Amino acid sequence: MKPKMIWANLGVSNLERTQKFYTELGFRPNNPNSSNELVSFFFGENELIIHFFLKEILEANLKNVKFGDSQSPNEIIFTLSAESIEQTNLWAQEVVKAGGTIVSEPESFGDHYYGFVFADPDGHKFNVFHM
Repeated sequence: MKPKMIWANLGVSNLERTQKFYTELGFRPNNPNSSNELVSFFFGENELIIHFFLKEILEANLKNVKFGDSQSPNEIIFTLSAESIEQTNLWAQEVVKAGGTIVSEPESFGDHYYGFVFADPDGHKFNVFHM
């Protein structure tokens, strides 16, 4: 297999809230003319696309696939790279301001590692990491 692209699909309960949260964090929309089923954003320089579907739409489209409660343990966590400790701390403030939750506060761990974990309004977790 040699796919040209890869997308991540996450289920959410409120598209408007999701659109507002990721827009406030500065992520560029993939579909500026969002639909009533999903909103999408580009992440990182390589522009990974994450689609945020209404959970019931995503489950209906994938047939026989059920998504768990995003507030409970996660099967996947995306890591976003920060360029400095200062940027990491700034991002933590921006997450809270946009309506997210800090799961673990910014801190040093190991030699030359610094980061934190946050959850979006639907509970999807992201690790912010500076090395």
